[in-house]
Amino acid sequence: MRKLMRTHLLTVAVASTILLTTSVISAQKLPKRIVIQATARGTSTQMGRQASIDLRIEALTTAEERAGLLEAFQQKGNEGLVNALDKMRAKGRMAVTGTLGYDVNYVWVFKQPDGSMLLRMVTDRPLLFGEVYADTRSRDYELAGVEIHISKDRRKSTGKLYPACRLKVNKKGVVELQLYQNPWELVNIQKR
Repeated sequence: MRKLMRTHLLTVAVASTILLTTSVISAQKLPKRIVIQATARGTSTQMGRQASIDLRIEALTTAEERAGLLEAFQQKGNEGLVNALDKMRAKGRMAVTGTLGYDVNYVWVFKQPDGSMLLRMVTDRPLLFGEVYADTRSRDYELAGVEIHISKDRRKSTGKLYPACRLKVNKKGVVELQLYQNPWELVNIQKR
């Protein structure tokens, strides 16, 4: 059971680019809602578990909001980022089968040269009553993230779900994504 709670560190090409990459769709309001449905498949210690994911994106994060998030992270680390995300207006909603779902506050879209699209979403995840009451270690992992690469060929679309994570700067000054559990692989991704 303790293996489920291992922490995995990923040197962030992912985490730093969640907030720092620049080739983006610049419009903040989308002309049409983006709806993505996928199956989250457990990896490593969650092997064999699956859940359906439903993402509905209404708007994109503005450059000003993004700058505010960067400033909050630089000043107060992960705690500052979580507080800044909590104050942002929702850009969409993410629901996992069996849950009511929760708001997604940061959505950034990267157009790729081949015509595909990379979506990165981060939000402050709602803590469960049991986590707070028992004061579990998972309380320190207040963010949830999703990265989806939507290819022109639907069969080649890929993605990852990070259900409980936090950003941290290591001793070398590199931003890392620290996970509470293994990431979930997203398969059968359909953009509607």
